Amino acid sequence: MIRFRTQPLRHLLVAAQMAALSLVAACATPVPAAEEAVALRFAVLGDAEPKPLAEFPNMAGAVANVNALAGRERMDFVVGVGDIAHKGTLLQYEAATPVLQALTLPFYPIMGNEEYGSTEERFLEFANLWNEGKATFDSRRYVQDQGPVVMVYASPDFSREFHDEGVAWMLEAVQAAAPKPVMLIVHGAQVGVYPENADKGIANPRFAEVVAQPNLAAVISGDLHMDMDRVDHSKQIGHVHYLHIPALERTKIPDETRHTPMYRVFTVTEGGRVVVDTYEVGNLQPLARHAYSFDLPATE
Repeated sequence: MIRFRTQPLRHLLVAAQMAALSLVAACATPVPAAEEAVALRFAVLGDAEPKPLAEFPNMAGAVANVNALAGRERMDFVVGVGDIAHKGTLLQYEAATPVLQALTLPFYPIMGNEEYGSTEERFLEFANLWNEGKATFDSRRYVQDQGPVVMVYASPDFSREFHDEGVAWMLEAVQAAAPKPVMLIVHGAQVGVYPENADKGIANPRFAEVVAQPNLAAVISGDLHMDMDRVDHSKQIGHVHYLHIPALERTKIPDETRHTPMYRVFTVTEGGRVVVDTYEVGNLQPLARHAYSFDLPATE
């Protein structure tokens, strides 16, 4: 169950970061809107779980960027794909809290394998603290009907994996949304989707029933910490589109030699087109080389 109320602007980011990003926002040319009217727009933040120190400079920069984008164009909410707190430690949760509280929009996170270093109760406690009433949570799994699409948020049952019961919950949620198209938020996609680490992900064979649903439009995931410039991060397999969300604090794949913090923004038009833009933290212009788009499945 999630509930909403309006929350005033927070001023918790480092002053120097905010000043610099405000200057970028003031000078940037607005991103052209899609030709069709926007029906929904949301940002997605990837894994953080910094180490060895519990410091979140790139997540803070992404938050400041999203706030700036929301100040100049429609932005409805922000999604988190899990793995904010490394090993689920209290130190990491507490350090991430003022950063995420600075978001001016509701933040809808799921658990990742790192959060399972602690408990579901700790995750829910901090998910509510991060939102300060903009949204409230009493379950690690939940569904939002966002008009043109239904968002299904499926925290794993353990690590990044699902028991049969968890798969059954997802299947029921996707089927209940029909004929509306669904965007499924999971920490990791099923094994084999990203050959850069093909063995890592959801291995439960029953997950195939979920992705076979005709109204499942997209699977949005993180987990792999992939470098967007050196992997195939967005693709269609069958009728489903798979969108990887890069990690904010650390890159692992194909190696750890280069890290460029990025986040993604999804725009759904009234005509059923989905435009996925990728932004480098500190740059309020989307990166043309990572643009991706697709049409939602028919709803009738």
